[in-house]
Amino acid sequence: MPSLVISVTLFILALLIGIEVIGKVPATLHTPLMSGANSIHGIVIVGVVIVAAEADTPLSFVFIFLAAVLGTMNVVGGYVVTDRMLEMFKSDKKNEGGAK
Repeated sequence: MPSLVISVTLFILALLIGIEVIGKVPATLHTPLMSGANSIHGIVIVGVVIVAAEADTPLSFVFIFLAAVLGTMNVVGGYVVTDRMLEMFKSDKKNEGGAK
């Protein structure tokens, strides 16, 4: 039980620090921040796979499932945002002929 208390305390501390850090980022930098965070969320998914091998209680399986789902949502969302951001920089092939 003490390890669960330590884990929950660590989770809450990480949550509060994350909220504080993200809250200080200017609005113009949120999209690049999200696209750059894909690698971190990928590491979270790898961590979920590693921790899943050590799970022994139903509660730990619930937390592992939640971590896997939320981490996957972050990775997919980051790639979608990055793709939309890169679409803004593509040139139109139709307007290259000189016609206005």
